[in-house]
This record gives sequence, C-alpha cells and structure tokens, in this order.
Amino acid sequence: MNTGFLLVCLSLSRITSVQYHDYEWGKLNTDEEYLFEMLILESFQAGLSWQCVLNKREAFKEAYDDFDIDKVIEYDEKKIEQLSNNPNIIRNKLKIKASISNAKIFKSIQEEYQTFYNYLCTFTHGKIIYEIGKTTSTLSDSISNDLKKRGMKFVGSTIIYSYLQAIGVIYSHEKDCFLYKD
Repeated sequence: MNTGFLLVCLSLSRITSVQYHDYEWGKLNTDEEYLFEMLILESFQAGLSWQCVLNKREAFKEAYDDFDIDKVIEYDEKKIEQLSNNPNIIRNKLKIKASISNAKIFKSIQEEYQTFYNYLCTFTHGKIIYEIGKTTSTLSDSISNDLKKRGMKFVGSTIIYSYLQAIGVIYSHEKDCFLYKD
C-alpha cells in the first residue's frame, strides 16, 4: 500500500499510537509544514505524555489553522484567549504564548537558512543518527541551546530529542521492532 495515501487516510481519523509509530514516527520528513507542526506539538508535550498530545492532534490542527505558520505568527491576545478556552487542546497559556513566539523564531530561522531543515543539517551534516535507549544527546543539547539563545521556549534537550526522533533525524526503533535498522 502507498504509505503517502495511508498517512492521508490516517490523518482523516484519530490516529492511534500504533499507527503513528508504524507509519510516521522515525521516518525522515523534511516538509517545512510538518517540521513546524511537530515542533509545536512536541513543545506542548513538555511534562505530558505523547499519547495525550497525539489524541488532541486533529484539534490542534484545527485550532492552529492547520499549522499555517504565517497565520500563527499573527495570533493576537484575542486568539490566545480563544486557544486558552478551547477544551479540545492543551490549554496551558504559557505554552500557547510560546508557540506563537516560537513560530516567529522558526520563521526567522527559515529566512536565515532557507529552510528549517537546512538549519537542522548544520548540526547533523545531513546525516540520520541511528541510536536507541536515549532521551537526550549532544545533538539535542546543541540544538536546544541554540533555539533557546534565539528565544524559543519549551525546547529543552529532551523535547528536542523527541522532536528529532519524530521527524526521523534520529532513528530510534528498538531492536525488537520490525522497523529496526542498524
């Protein structure tokens, strides 16, 4: 089956954690909209389970205008209040405000490096890292520190490590997983 078609079908319904693992997590995805979406979702995951965020993913997409970065960077106090009162998403006001300022920083990184993925490649040299059993690394430390220097919030090393796994820059399928690669 065409995995692109399957992902579209999965996105139309609530995706389970098994589907997310089998068809999305750990697969290199350099699409700028996807990179932005995952960074926002990962930042909301701070202190929570990924399952909690995954269960609310479609509601986030709707609330965040399909993660259209140009719309998100324009969110004002009225939109912040609307998001803060939306029972279908995580309503942490600090994370909501951070998502907007992070969007602006993400956009400035895109302008500086042409793409956010190019920015990530300055740390990875365009390579995929194969490792398991970690929650942080020198790579996630470096990217986290740089993003924090640029002003991003909720981008600690653990969040960035998880983000890099989600987008496939770090490939962490365990040895007993059917997707495991050396």
